[in-house]
Amino acid sequence: AVITVTTRDGALSATIPVTVLPAPCTGEDCPSDIFTDAPAPNHWAHEGIDFAIENGLFNGMSATTFAPETPMTRAMLVTVLWRYAGSPKEGENRFTDVKDGLWYTEAVSWAAEKGIVGGVGNHCFDPDGMITREQLATILYRYSKSIELDTTAQVDLNTFPDSAAVSPWAEAALSWAVAEGLINGLQDGDKAYLDPLGSATRAQVATILMRYIRSQATQN
Repeated sequence: AVITVTTRDGALSATIPVTVLPAPCTGEDCPSDIFTDAPAPNHWAHEGIDFAIENGLFNGMSATTFAPETPMTRAMLVTVLWRYAGSPKEGENRFTDVKDGLWYTEAVSWAAEKGIVGGVGNHCFDPDGMITREQLATILYRYSKSIELDTTAQVDLNTFPDSAAVSPWAEAALSWAVAEGLINGLQDGDKAYLDPLGSATRAQVATILMRYIRSQATQN
């Protein structure tokens, strides 16, 4: 199957082939089989990791490891989203800590041009900084707005016991991400926590991106 995401005026934004994986996965011939540290088929992140690998969104951290529990950096996330958008050649490098010619330079330049990401001050991007869960929600929210997808869905974040920890600038984005089923609370006993300032791991990002892309398929 192929997902083609278009803006409301009909301008092409992104086209990506999406593989429909068998359900349930038996663990045989999975895309993640090449990695020794890939989670088992019954693990919550298995399908998302398979999806990310099969569709070229993620590479491994080495030839044999995926590093699912490694936190995702700002550079990594922007590059994954840039690949999903078709690797567009847009924008100029405006950050002093992003050198020209690096594997993420074009991605960061594009994301900044589109208003999907901003700097951290003093003309810096902090490419090696760990992406938080609320930053992840915000980046997806801004990307959706940039291609004019519907971002009106909202939930009351006050149902989560740690809602006060959400940064004011991330409230609308995180509310949307929860409403769309992209981000779920982290279960601790009988309560689910947003953990907005917690680092998003590669496994979490793979799963969230799978949900996001499939959600886009229903809008187009």
